[in-house]
Amino acid sequence: MMKGSPLSGRDSKNPNQTTINVTDGTLIPLKDEGSLLSAWNISFFGAVALLVILPLFSPDPYLRILSFVPDGLVATFSVTLISIFFALLIGLFAGLGRISQKLFINRIATVYVEVIRGIPLLVQLFYIYYALGPLLRLKGPPAAILAMSICYGAYMAEIFRAGMQAIPKGQMEAALALGMSRSMAMRKIIIPQTIRIILPPIGNEFIALLKDSSLVSILAVSDLLRRGREYASTSFRYFESYTIIALIYLVMTLFFSRLVGMMEERLRHRGKVH
Repeated sequence: MMKGSPLSGRDSKNPNQTTINVTDGTLIPLKDEGSLLSAWNISFFGAVALLVILPLFSPDPYLRILSFVPDGLVATFSVTLISIFFALLIGLFAGLGRISQKLFINRIATVYVEVIRGIPLLVQLFYIYYALGPLLRLKGPPAAILAMSICYGAYMAEIFRAGMQAIPKGQMEAALALGMSRSMAMRKIIIPQTIRIILPPIGNEFIALLKDSSLVSILAVSDLLRRGREYASTSFRYFESYTIIALIYLVMTLFFSRLVGMMEERLRHRGKVH
């Protein structure tokens, strides 16, 4: 899993140098890509059309595959949503730790981020399921959720850290001058503004997590990919099964990428208005 910096823009050390943000999320459609032949429209509606046409013209096996995988789709979304929730909680506290003035807390948060980001998600899944699973009595979905929450929590921590550091320092100083404690200022002033800044990067991470959730199929979790593998292994229709699975993933990721793009545009518009 390869990630870029959580927030892009101008380099704080060199204002004339533009930083480039590269992530493993899907391409977020731009506002000016509104033509019918835009890349997003071709990809999304092409995938949807194939999901409709293939079962109509070839019910066996495509319609059977589509009727076989819905419960796997539910499992995929369940693991993704629960994991992103806990990853946000972990990321918030780890992000606060990363900017903490207390050396001990800062070091713990920094070590967590560096260690977790240095280990591939697949290795973490195996480690928690096979090494820690028997000790913690974790099986299937709980082990997958724990691994993905810990892994993505490290990336969320960097997003929160970058977002909080993007808030002008004068706001914290003004809050302290008004008699607020540092924790109260963070809770009532800094974090609410940070949430608005980091919403688009969090959306990107959600898309990446949705795709990476396919890895949990190796942990006996009946997600979308595993259901496709089960059908393929019993029918020997590997091409057809993985074609449908790939198209479903493509539709989901492109759909959420459009939502993230709309959210970015709305936030950008609000910033101009205010």
